[in-house]
Amino acid sequence: MNLKTTVGSYRRQPGERRPKVFPLLLLPLLTLPAAVQAQFNYVIDDDTGTIIITGYYDPGGAVIIPDTIDGLPVTGIGTFAFRGHTSLTSVTIPDSVTSIGRGAFLTCYALTNVTIPDSVTSIGRGAFSDCISLTSVTIGNGVTNIGDYAFYNTSLTSVTIPNGVTSIGNYAFYDCISLTGVTIGNGVTNIGWYAFGDDFADYDSLTEVYFQGNAPSVTYFGARNATVYYLPGTTGWGPTFGGRPTALWSLPNPLILASGTGFGVQTNGFGFIISWAANNDVVVEASTDLANPSWSPLQTNTLTGGSAYFNDPQWTNYPGRFYRLRAL
Repeated sequence: MNLKTTVGSYRRQPGERRPKVFPLLLLPLLTLPAAVQAQFNYVIDDDTGTIIITGYYDPGGAVIIPDTIDGLPVTGIGTFAFRGHTSLTSVTIPDSVTSIGRGAFLTCYALTNVTIPDSVTSIGRGAFSDCISLTSVTIGNGVTNIGDYAFYNTSLTSVTIPNGVTSIGNYAFYDCISLTGVTIGNGVTNIGWYAFGDDFADYDSLTEVYFQGNAPSVTYFGARNATVYYLPGTTGWGPTFGGRPTALWSLPNPLILASGTGFGVQTNGFGFIISWAANNDVVVEASTDLANPSWSPLQTNTLTGGSAYFNDPQWTNYPGRFYRLRAL
């Protein structure tokens, strides 16, 4: 990859006259907006014509990363791009960004919240490590990998791992001692060593952990006061998980589990698992047009043990078919 470095700033050229300085009293008072478009250093990837932010040199506060610079899309926040900017309080990441690099916001001590858009697929090693004021993060649905130490030593109080994430790295949420609740999406298959260490292992505040999918591999879970909840119809769960007791997660409404081997096209139809609460009855209804829906009941299912499997062998008879659940 051929990278051409371009610095997004202006410097006085040799021989250029220094601008005149006027007395301060002759200048009108200006009120700056709370959020300003900061000045950035960046590189251009000549192969893709996209921009990666590599540095930042404004005072801080609320920073907006643009989606384009000089007409080119901004697709990455590079290694250590914002490292050590202790006055940065918030950052807006545009939908054009697909990756957040290693240590991108390392030791941004004043950063309090961040929203990672759905366009981002990976959060690099230590990307938000030691952001000690970070209390809230929204992780976009496009993220598949959370790197080692990604949120190490932050002040997060709760976190939801979306369904697209398959791997949570080693020490990813280590020393997040304010965590009281974690929801882990159904796509996670691996939780790294001490991914939730200290907060899970050594503190008493975390009492509930909810898994939306099958049991991932884990060596040690910790969380000495926590109960691990899992959905009926998911697999791999026993009476304990990583040393902690488990229990069925009773949902307020029936749910179609959009994951696992039972979901999707099968040899004899289209199927999925219905999860809710033990011994409740749920009707599966179908429609062929969501713009003008007319729902027809297909099958009544008794959720023995909290789940039931539904299969529709007639799905190929329609150009499109949509399903919904109705509790009895």
